[in-house]
Amino acid sequence: MRTETPWGVWDPPPLAEAVRLLAPLRAPWWIAGGYAVELAVGRAYREHGDIDVLLLRRDQAEAQRVLADWEWWAADPPGTLRPWRPGETLPAGVHDIWCRPGPDEPWRLQFMLDDTDGEDWVFRRDPRVRLPLGRLGRLSPDGVRYLAPEIQLLYKSKSQRPKDERDFEAALPVLDDHGRAWLAETITLAEGPDHPWAVRLRELLAD
Repeated sequence: MRTETPWGVWDPPPLAEAVRLLAPLRAPWWIAGGYAVELAVGRAYREHGDIDVLLLRRDQAEAQRVLADWEWWAADPPGTLRPWRPGETLPAGVHDIWCRPGPDEPWRLQFMLDDTDGEDWVFRRDPRVRLPLGRLGRLSPDGVRYLAPEIQLLYKSKSQRPKDERDFEAALPVLDDHGRAWLAETITLAEGPDHPWAVRLRELLAD
């Protein structure tokens, strides 16, 4: 789905093409965003304006190596895009990277940099929330690595846009009690006990 932004058009590739582009990436990576929820659910149910790829901050240089002839732009908070130069280590406050094949091409992939502490993943909005890296992702029947739905929903819980609400409703049936309990606990910790998703999850766990 093509999407206009102040910085140019987004026209993400089909998921299969994105996976093919990422196949040479030696560092661990996971499909994230709405596609991650769809992979967990096992079916497509909405359009996507971009493709998010989760990458560990410590592996950021590896992404540039794989798509070395592409343009890379870093999203400096609070909302400025600037070129990400080859060999530059992005500072801790930069979490989003946009990339495209060339200056006249649409944006194709968005990388999200997540932090680690040793072999633990650390939630960037609340470092009290962490998990062993081995629990970060799942593998689809087709062999596509994607972010575990409870982790993706934790990120989405802050915005609660219509598409996030749709992803939450779609994911509920595939979340087991452990995933529901973890998501309820972490949303409560990061966003407060009255967050509607946390309330809904506690109700489901109590049934």
